[in-house]
Amino acid sequence: MSDVLGQLTEAGVSVWLDDISRDRLRSGNLETLVRDYYVRGVTSNPTIFAHALSKGNEYDDQIKDLALRGVSVEEASRMITTYDIRWACDVLRPVYDESSGVDGRVSIEVDPRLARETAKTIAEAKQLWWLVDRPNLFIKIPATAEGLPAITATLAEGISVNVTLIFSLQRYSEVIDAYLAGLEQADENGHDISQIASVASFFVSRVDTEVDMRLDKLATPEAEALRGKAAVANARLAYELFEQRLATPRWAALKAKGAKVQRPLWASTSTKDPRYPDTMYVVDLVAKDTVNTMPEATLHATADHGVLQGDTVHGFYEQSHKVFADLEELGISYDDVVQVLEDEGVSKFAVSWNELLETIRTELSLNA
Repeated sequence: MSDVLGQLTEAGVSVWLDDISRDRLRSGNLETLVRDYYVRGVTSNPTIFAHALSKGNEYDDQIKDLALRGVSVEEASRMITTYDIRWACDVLRPVYDESSGVDGRVSIEVDPRLARETAKTIAEAKQLWWLVDRPNLFIKIPATAEGLPAITATLAEGISVNVTLIFSLQRYSEVIDAYLAGLEQADENGHDISQIASVASFFVSRVDTEVDMRLDKLATPEAEALRGKAAVANARLAYELFEQRLATPRWAALKAKGAKVQRPLWASTSTKDPRYPDTMYVVDLVAKDTVNTMPEATLHATADHGVLQGDTVHGFYEQSHKVFADLEELGISYDDVVQVLEDEGVSKFAVSWNELLETIRTELSLNA
């Protein structure tokens, strides 16, 4: 069943799981996915944790202990989430060692309510890094305007970063700059930059969701022809930009000191429209030095019936540029789409975080 995932791995795409829960860890399910389904990393976000805590009783014992200690809801949330992340880091440690630190990574996100606050994001990133205390950790920092300097400052401390919630090419260019600046500062600070890693998480399916909604309102043949085209085109153009920025003296100087490439990561890869193939955002985005982080359903769908067609990014740049030119002609503004998506992304994760805190608050009060 996993041959397709093996082929994906051989093509240079690292398969990561976009989910974590204590049940998955305790049952050995994550180890099984690593062993049998080529899973080489794990990502989490506030929505995933809120969902995990709302199901089953795997967290009951820890919550009881936290209630007895009288810890705050905020502190309890850190203790609960970092426990799972630390455990997952240990499961993925062999992959980390075997890949010389490229894969085997597990991501935890800073409090999303801090997405517009640079200094607090930096402080939270350092705290999470200290709490988990595993070299294969990624701290997720959103690519808001305020997040960019936090990304640089966090990397400068020698902390590996997963830059999340990237939608626009302009913002991605700024993310690359933030990464390079962070490595340069880390080098100046005496850190071994070969031990620092980063991915740039480009959100995929949400782009189609937003653009298709606008196309459907137009209800024209020209609009219908562009449905389901924007997300893959956006990701392919991100990869074009990635290649362009690697071909610079600035990157060459860092590479000579052992720096790792900041790989593009395709996030939000489950299709939201049932009319689209459920493996679309996997098989249409195959290129070396990328990561595809999938919900488990997408992972199994790819293993079961995904059909790879080789590299599906190179050779599509001109076509991808035309998609956005055609959208602009129809009055659909790229800049407006990506700004709406960034604002919604920050808001949705903050809502999920508040739901997580409310769940913990309720559980703590029941066990007090």
